[in-house]
Amino acid sequence: MASPKTLASKSRNVVAPASSPSRLPPTPVLLQQPSHKKGQWKSTKLFRRVKSVFRSFPVINPPCKMPVPNRLHEGHIHGGKQMTGTLFGFRKARVNLAIQENPRGVPLLVLELSIQTGKLLQDMGSGLVRIALECEKNHSEKLKLIDEPIWTMYCNGRKVGYAVKRGPTEEDVKVMQNLHAVSMGAGVLPTESSSEGELTYMRAFFERTIGSKDSETYYMMNPNGTTGPELSIFFVRI
Repeated sequence: MASPKTLASKSRNVVAPASSPSRLPPTPVLLQQPSHKKGQWKSTKLFRRVKSVFRSFPVINPPCKMPVPNRLHEGHIHGGKQMTGTLFGFRKARVNLAIQENPRGVPLLVLELSIQTGKLLQDMGSGLVRIALECEKNHSEKLKLIDEPIWTMYCNGRKVGYAVKRGPTEEDVKVMQNLHAVSMGAGVLPTESSSEGELTYMRAFFERTIGSKDSETYYMMNPNGTTGPELSIFFVRI
């Protein structure tokens, strides 16, 4: 017959696991794969090389603002597909642009731009911002427009550096998971302290208009026709 001491020990072994679930971290949100790019986010040697070269370029802080009549922005053709766009990054670091089919989806496109996050968001708060991304045609390769690896970047008509495409990193996915319930808005995300400042974001719906296989435009949509920051992003292959 087991002694009282042995029974007490067994009792503790049974009871102890009951409190363990309260110490488990929350289950991460699973993002939905894009409808036509499931399983295709493997990094390539080309993208890694382009990214390493791109990171050697200086971060540029252009005056990304100029007076442009609102009617130019309002003159685009409506009826394109609605997408979710997120600008995010540490204030003193390069800004990232993520395009998703919906707020809960894995990004279709992630671009790292050569402008500081804080500078771009500041300029958007005070006027119309138009970003043009250009790349050259390579007749030996048949890539979709948004699959081009590197772009020359213009902001309101001024050349400001380059933008490079990359597959979503773990950090990118964490940001999208944290924002999965956010359709539109801006703010600061919790993160470890960094010398590059706070991790900020701005998220909105974008209207995607495809002009041809060599041109696409993303227009930021303000809710219910209200006035607010205006941003247009043009992709052009020449």
